[in-house]
Amino acid sequence: MAKLTESLQRLTGDRRATVDAVTAAPTPLQPIDLTDDAVVAEVLDLAVRVGEVLLASGTGAMDTAEQVQFIAATYGLAQCDVDVTYNSIVLSAYRGPTLPPASTMRIVHYRSMDFTRLAAVDRLTRRIRREAVTPSEAHEALTAVTTAPHPYNRWIATLAWASMAASVSVLMGGGVLVASVAFLTTMVIYRVNRVLNRIGLPFFFQQVAGGLVAATPAATLYTFQDQLGVEIRPSQIISAGVVVLLSGLSLVGSVQDAITGAPITAAARFFEVVMMTGGIIAGVAISLRLTGVLGSTLPPVNVEITELVQLPVLVMSGAFASMFYALACYAEQRALTAAWFGGAAGALVYMVAHQFGIGPIIGSALAATVVGFAGGLMARRALTPPLVVVVAGITPLLPGLSLYRGLYALLNNEVVIGLSSLLAAFGIGCALAAGVTLGEWIARTLRRPRILRRTDDIRRPVFKTRRRKAVETHTQKAA
Repeated sequence: MAKLTESLQRLTGDRRATVDAVTAAPTPLQPIDLTDDAVVAEVLDLAVRVGEVLLASGTGAMDTAEQVQFIAATYGLAQCDVDVTYNSIVLSAYRGPTLPPASTMRIVHYRSMDFTRLAAVDRLTRRIRREAVTPSEAHEALTAVTTAPHPYNRWIATLAWASMAASVSVLMGGGVLVASVAFLTTMVIYRVNRVLNRIGLPFFFQQVAGGLVAATPAATLYTFQDQLGVEIRPSQIISAGVVVLLSGLSLVGSVQDAITGAPITAAARFFEVVMMTGGIIAGVAISLRLTGVLGSTLPPVNVEITELVQLPVLVMSGAFASMFYALACYAEQRALTAAWFGGAAGALVYMVAHQFGIGPIIGSALAATVVGFAGGLMARRALTPPLVVVVAGITPLLPGLSLYRGLYALLNNEVVIGLSSLLAAFGIGCALAAGVTLGEWIARTLRRPRILRRTDDIRRPVFKTRRRKAVETHTQKAA
């Protein structure tokens, strides 16, 4: 009984652990002179620049605001008001009754899924807290992080996107041919969108072009499958391409903002997701219409996921899809393993729920909750933000097939079936995002990371293996 009680205490602990926020330490470690306007402005600029990286990477508005306020408080600006919206960060600091408040604002003009940069900024934030880094040194370190090149070559990212699409097609029941076509199609999508982005085409039309490229090869191969002597299910290829296009959208951040109390930012992000998804649907619809006009036979809508592959193959497909997505977003090597396990956990839970007859929406919510929980715990070990793990973990579960079914039904005047499928896709997306949020919350309420031990008011890393060796050496000497 005593061992059981000790195990529960070790699991839950008596303190709330933080997963994607830094650990506690004395405040402030190095207070600045609040009467020096230049130094105060430097600190405020540092705080909002950190928030810029977080917001651009898809971090929720509330988490971004906490990190911005955390940086300011570290340097003595404890009383701050932070307002984070869809693409702006406003920070105002109270300096006392005899000094005017200081404020600054930063507009986020870009979206960047560079997980290495996100992890580097997270580590810089912890370093600022523990090592009493001066504002000028922190500025230099942050500039080095934000201006550093991607850790991988562009062609590695291209191959990662293509491999992710191939893994998703296998997860949907496709064979070698389907995976190969999805691989090549996604390579074309990525390179075409790179060219379009270079010439400044709005992202909506890039999604249209991506949907157009995703559907054309599948419909063409399906039309000539008898002449080629092959059997192909185009829905698996199209759905894999749709999942790749959906994976870069901030679906998790939008729903998380709505749940955690940032409705304005949530509405803006969700509208962006809807618009970009509409671009994908428009591209696929144009492709199917063009192939129909040219005499090609359109794929049928009643295509089910095949059960020819066994559960281990499906789980491995989900795991590799998550890992390839993390690689495509330039995640660090140690984060790739965590993303692999997150994808495997999500796919396993979803498939088991499917076998028990649980609907896709509830099954997606359960799988996302497990991914969010496991991602939070694994992120502690990998020392990387949980956003990297959870976004990659739910990527294979995005509702690409439901979107395709709904679109095809609407194009063939099956309004009820089409709207039902589109609403199902909407429900699955919300369930994934809500499940991730719940899983992260559960992970945050558990004990603090084992790698950290408390010494007075500052936490420092103590490796368990070294501690055991020291205890054994002390015991031997005492004997």
